[in-house]
Amino acid sequence: MAKDLRDLEPVLMRIAEALERLAPASPASDPVESAEAFAWHAETGILSAVPKVSRVDFGLLQGISRQSDILLENTRRFAKSLPANNALLWGARGMGKSSLIKAVHARVNEQAPDNGHDPLALVEIHREDIPSLPHLLNILRGATRNCVLFCDDLSFDDADTSYKSLKAVLEGGIEGRPPNVIFYATSNRRHLMPRDMIENERSTAIHASEAVEEKVSLSDRFGLWLGFHNCDQDTYFAMIEGYAGHYDLDLPATQLRAEANEWSITRGGRSGRVAWQYIQDLAGRLGKPLD
Repeated sequence: MAKDLRDLEPVLMRIAEALERLAPASPASDPVESAEAFAWHAETGILSAVPKVSRVDFGLLQGISRQSDILLENTRRFAKSLPANNALLWGARGMGKSSLIKAVHARVNEQAPDNGHDPLALVEIHREDIPSLPHLLNILRGATRNCVLFCDDLSFDDADTSYKSLKAVLEGGIEGRPPNVIFYATSNRRHLMPRDMIENERSTAIHASEAVEEKVSLSDRFGLWLGFHNCDQDTYFAMIEGYAGHYDLDLPATQLRAEANEWSITRGGRSGRVAWQYIQDLAGRLGKPLD
C-alpha cells in the first residue's frame, strides 16, 4: 500500500499544480495607495513611491495667475470625477510649467477633505518611456484613486514614432484614457514637433497637408493649452520678494533687487527658475534652510 501511494505522489503533485494554475489570481493591491506621488520605471514595469515631492508652494508662483487658475479648476473637477481635459503647458523655459503642475496637485489634495473627494495620486512618466504608456495606463486603470499622469519636457524629434501611441492613448484608441487618469505635459513647443520636422514632412509627403496634420494634431489631443512667456522685470522682482518673504531671508529691498538683477544678467535673462536659483544662493549665504 505504501509503495502504491509513493507511485501516486508525482501524479497528485501534477494535479495540484494544475488546479493552482486554474484558480483565480488573488486581487492585486491598489498600485497607488501607498504614497502621494510615484515614478514610473518602464524597464521594470514598477511604480515606485516618491517620499517627498520637490515642489514650490502654490502661493509662491508669480506671473502665471491666469494659467494657475485654469489648471487648478480643471484639476478640481477631475478630483471630483467630473469631466476634465488633458493639459499641455507650453512656452518659455523656467517659467513654472512643471512647478505649476506639482503645486496644483498639492493644493487640490490639501483641500480634498473640504471638497469631499479623495486625494489625487501624481504619477511621473519620463519622455523616453512614452512607448510604455499603454502598459502604465493598464496598471492605473485598476487604481481606486484618480491619478494625474505627468510628463515633463515632452517633445518629439525626427524618426520618432512614439507620438503615435500617445495620440491613440489620449483620445483615439479603442479603450481610450481610463476615467481615473488625466494627462498633464509640459513642453517648450506648442505643437511638440520641431518646425523643421514639420516642414520636411510637408516637402516630401505625397499629400503634404495630411502629413502635417498628423504631426500637429497631437497637440489637439490636449483640451487645454496654457502658454507661458518670458517675464518682465516687475514680475521677476515679485518672484524674488515673494520667496524672500516666505523663507524669511532678511535683506534690504534695494540690495535684494540689485543682487537679483545682477544675478539675472549673469544668467542671460529673467525667469522663475533664475529667481529660484538666486534665492537658493541667498539662503546659503545667510545660513537659512529652504524647508
